Amino acid sequence: MTATTPRPAPEASEAPRPDGSFERTLSVAGRRLRVAVRPAAGGDAAVRPLVLVNGIGASLELFDPLVAVLDPRREVVRFDVPGIGGSQPSTVPLPMAALTTLLADALDQLDGLTGTSHRVVDLLGLSWGGGIAQQFALQYPQRTGRLALVSTGTGVMMVPARFGVLARMLTPRRYNDPSYRRQAGREIYVGEDPDAVDALFSRVSPVRPRAYLHQLFALTTWTSLPVLPLIAAPTLVLAGRRDPVIPVVNAHVMGSLLPRGEVHLHHGGHLGLLTRPGELGRVVEEFLDRP
Repeated sequence: MTATTPRPAPEASEAPRPDGSFERTLSVAGRRLRVAVRPAAGGDAAVRPLVLVNGIGASLELFDPLVAVLDPRREVVRFDVPGIGGSQPSTVPLPMAALTTLLADALDQLDGLTGTSHRVVDLLGLSWGGGIAQQFALQYPQRTGRLALVSTGTGVMMVPARFGVLARMLTPRRYNDPSYRRQAGREIYVGEDPDAVDALFSRVSPVRPRAYLHQLFALTTWTSLPVLPLIAAPTLVLAGRRDPVIPVVNAHVMGSLLPRGEVHLHHGGHLGLLTRPGELGRVVEEFLDRP
C-alpha cells in the first residue's frame, strides 16, 4: 500500500471578529492562504455556505459590512488571494484558472475544520472577484449552487470603462493613499458617499504593487464571454446604474447570455453592495434563499 503524505494542519486561529468569524492560515499548493469563516448558526443543512470573492487589491476585511447583515444561518467564507492581505505572495502571476483551483483546494480543507460540507457552495464575486466566481462555475459546475456576480464583467472581452477611469484602476495607490483615493474617487466611485468609501478602505491592508500587477495579469488574460452560456447555475447579476468602472451595459450582456441569469440594477455605483449592505444584501439573500 502506498504511503500518503499527511495534509499540513492549519495554523491556529486569531481572535474571533465581531461578526463571529475566525481566521485560519491554510497551506494550499505550498502557499499560505488566509481564510476567514463565519460559522453557520442553527445547523440548517439546507443553507449552503457562501464564498465571497473580493475585488482587485482588496483584503477580506472589505466584506465586513456585508457579512454583518447576512443571515446567521449561512456560513460565510472569505479569503485573500496570493499576495493580498495575509496570504503569501506568488513568485509568478497566476491565471484565473489556477486561482480558482486554489479556492477549490481551500474549500476541501475547510471540510475538516467547520463541520460543514463545502462540496457545493454559493459564490458571490465582486468586481475582479467576479472573474474567479465565473471561472469556478465553469471549472466546478457540480460544486456550484447559486452565483451572484456584483459590479463585474467578462474580463478582457467586455465594454470597457472610460480611459480616465481605467488609468486610475491600473495602480493600487487608492488603497495606500487616502488623499489620492478622494481625488480618484470622483471618477471611480461615482454614486457613492466619499465618507462611506473611506470607511470601507480604512479596513483593508496596504497593497503590494507586485501582487496588484499579478491580479491585473489574471484579468487581462481571461474572458468568460464565449462560454457564459455554459454556466448552468442560477445567476444574479447585480449592477449599479452609475458605475463608471463596469458600464451597466455589461450587466445586460451577461444577463442575456447566462441560461439562468437575471439582472438587478440599483441606482448606486461600483461599491453599492458594501456602502448600502442593508438594502442590497437583502437582494442577494432573497436570491440565494430561493428553492
